[in-house]
Amino acid sequence: MNTLGESFVFSSFGESHGKAIGGVLDGVPAGVHINLDMIRRQLDRRAGRLIEDNSNFLIQDSKLPTSPRATREMDKIEWLSGVLDGVTLGTPIAFIIRNKDARPEDYEWLKHSFRLGHADRTYQAKYGIRDHRGGGRASARETASRVVAGSVAQQLLKEKGVEIQAKLVQVGEEKNPERFNEYIAAIQRDGDSIGGIVECVITGLPIGVGEPIFDKLQSHLAFAMMSINGCKGFEYGSGFEGIGLKGSEMYLSDSHTLISGGIAGGISDGTPVVFRCVFKPTASNRKTFEAIRREGDEAKGKSLGRHDACIAVRAVAVVEAMAALVLQDLLSK
Repeated sequence: MNTLGESFVFSSFGESHGKAIGGVLDGVPAGVHINLDMIRRQLDRRAGRLIEDNSNFLIQDSKLPTSPRATREMDKIEWLSGVLDGVTLGTPIAFIIRNKDARPEDYEWLKHSFRLGHADRTYQAKYGIRDHRGGGRASARETASRVVAGSVAQQLLKEKGVEIQAKLVQVGEEKNPERFNEYIAAIQRDGDSIGGIVECVITGLPIGVGEPIFDKLQSHLAFAMMSINGCKGFEYGSGFEGIGLKGSEMYLSDSHTLISGGIAGGISDGTPVVFRCVFKPTASNRKTFEAIRREGDEAKGKSLGRHDACIAVRAVAVVEAMAALVLQDLLSK
């Protein structure tokens, strides 16, 4: 559905090239001073206008290539309810972000065609109708609402001593952050796209968060991360590379966090929680791609939209936001 959480509840709405996107956040206590500058910073990171330095987490001007729409869409938040003079009222917080740079005309040809690698065909099959303008709800544009709500959650978590920091650790086969810009720029010049890996570290989380079996901490985190458009995989601790380790190597004290990821038996163990998300290359790029007409015959298409060469660049802030929403909900129960 479009809602996440039980005690700290977030619902999002809106389509990529509609009038606006937005959300409703319920469960925020009264009297919280919202750090609007922090939310603005997170939105700028999601847009690719700012990026964190991998060594000291300082915010710098981003030089990584990203979507032209993302860098021009300023994402001004309009608070509709629940906040007065920057202070929460304890009632549901509703907000919208108007789509100022929408170009639905770029997608007119999709009224009668389905792009392979997109949700066009599945949305049509499930609902009998779809918003063909840039993918509608399936567009990464929707994640701006998540970042607003997640930023509020991050502020509440910080008061509890819990901090969340994510960073881009791999682009394609490249693992050296100093080469990311050059690597992505080359992909962009070729009119193509590439995937990436985002790593997230949660510190200050007390021991005991999560439940055995079906409510494991990693299950909640994986559910939230896999809901992000373009996310194709989730791992924590040693993850998939752990199959190369022997059992005697898995439980050494000096490598405990790297192996366990800060979770044992589905419950936080008091050490940093570490997980990674894999993001696919976006199927939208400037190269000619295959499509299927609604009548069933094959067609060729070329996207006129504005797309990212690497969506993982902008996913960093979204990963932090989703982790914050999950943790604030679990700590509110």
